[in-house]
Amino acid sequence: MKPQSFIQMLMCFIFIFAIFPLVIFADLKSDRQALLNFAVAVPHSRKLNWNSTAPICSSWLGVTCNLNRSRVIAIHIPAVGLYGSIPANSIGRLNALRVLSLRSNFLNGNLPPDIPSIPSLRRLHLQHNNFSGLFPASLSPKLNVLDVSFNSFSGNIPLTIQNLTRLTVLNLQKNSLSGAIPNLKLPKLKGKMVMSVVPSKGKSSRRGKNEKPKDFGSGVQEAEKNKLFFFEGCSYNFDLEDLLRASAEVLGKGSYGTAYKAVLDEGTTVVVKRLKEVVAGKKEFEQQMEVVGRVGQHPNVVPLRAYYYSKDEKLLVYDYMPAGSLFTHLHGNRGAGRTPMDWDSRVTISLGIARGIAHIHFEGGVKCTHGNIKSSNVLVTEELDGCISDVGLTPLMSFPATVSRTAGYRAPEVVETRKITQKADVYSFGVVLLEMLTGKVPFQYPGYHDAVVDLPRWVRSVVREEWTAEVFDVELLRHPFVEEEMVQMLQISLACVAKVPDMRPKMDEIVKMIEEIRQSKVKNRTSSESEYDLPTP
Repeated sequence: MKPQSFIQMLMCFIFIFAIFPLVIFADLKSDRQALLNFAVAVPHSRKLNWNSTAPICSSWLGVTCNLNRSRVIAIHIPAVGLYGSIPANSIGRLNALRVLSLRSNFLNGNLPPDIPSIPSLRRLHLQHNNFSGLFPASLSPKLNVLDVSFNSFSGNIPLTIQNLTRLTVLNLQKNSLSGAIPNLKLPKLKGKMVMSVVPSKGKSSRRGKNEKPKDFGSGVQEAEKNKLFFFEGCSYNFDLEDLLRASAEVLGKGSYGTAYKAVLDEGTTVVVKRLKEVVAGKKEFEQQMEVVGRVGQHPNVVPLRAYYYSKDEKLLVYDYMPAGSLFTHLHGNRGAGRTPMDWDSRVTISLGIARGIAHIHFEGGVKCTHGNIKSSNVLVTEELDGCISDVGLTPLMSFPATVSRTAGYRAPEVVETRKITQKADVYSFGVVLLEMLTGKVPFQYPGYHDAVVDLPRWVRSVVREEWTAEVFDVELLRHPFVEEEMVQMLQISLACVAKVPDMRPKMDEIVKMIEEIRQSKVKNRTSSESEYDLPTP
């Protein structure tokens, strides 16, 4: 080996061993100490519960660790009352950090340069604070979201921004930046890019600006006085202003309002329901929300996470469930190439719905009802379980005067008297069961010709003529050895849609019936004529 090569290799080893201790000791313990240094130096409200005795990965507000809980990779602490300046050598020491959100606080002073230059940092949200001083020049090359809007940064925009080739969102508006805007040719910059610069020496200012359309929340007034109310146990960390700035798309328009999929700046996705025709006053509305919050503590009920009430706007916030509704699974894309929902999945979902409604009836008391049970109000989890949504909204609304999509699910006595009872919920659940068994839509639906407005009446007529096999969805008949269970489920559904309310079973009884079907182990599931013998309705 040549002496020069040996010397070079020796220098390389010396360099590696010089930095090796830093790599070894950069662990969760050092991350904890860095965050404790931050918490001690920066005044905050009691909401920030960081302390040395609680486990950092499972108890600290807004802290997310990696899978093996060896490093902190994300911090989300917006709107927790932070004020004052951030010391150097605190958050900047978290060299595995990917996401940092300190938005909507009262932080001021210079931003320590060791924070935006964290090599692993991908998303930095500092908007709506009062940071000042020069705009940071040293930035992580992995950044794909940079939002420092609504601060007091000054000086020129550094040319180093041109090197952020992974950047998809850039928001610099409402600062005191001056000078020319760098010529940005960033291939992935497709999201919100907003820049407002103070003109320098006669140069005109320019902006690439993507405004959010006013979808929900257009009736929100005096946002600084009317805040979102979050229910206990909710892990979301955003305020009303964050919600109103979110990008939104319409998921659907239902009987009680329009549902939107809202994606906040940090990537958090929620569902916002904008209610219409609310007749309840503020006190009555808040009391009903307390009931909804209590009833929502069940795995088969979609929990309400937060709400907003004002004279002109009523908003509800739910978790986003990407699997969609039961209606979509049953009736969407029924053409070639579609994978239909199998029988076991339909039984599992129906059992989940039954358990959810039974919980609502039990937890809310004998007078507590849902009042709007339909397949589009049943959301499907990733595990193909059923969750009932829109709980507790009926008492707040004016009863729909016109015939709507819910008419096919309503019990006869509700159509006549407009009085909703638990027995009426049972009827609506029975229609959903028939919908799953037959594959037919229980109302007139555009583009879907195989619809039956009065589905219970049609099923009774078919059974009366002893053509029971004609009732079932053809997609179910392709599965072997399920006919007996389908007939048993049909018997349950016909009991639920009995014309006389007192003849309908209670929801807890229905749960037991479906559980028996699910747990039954039929050795020989062979179809025969005798399996379709049903009592004449």
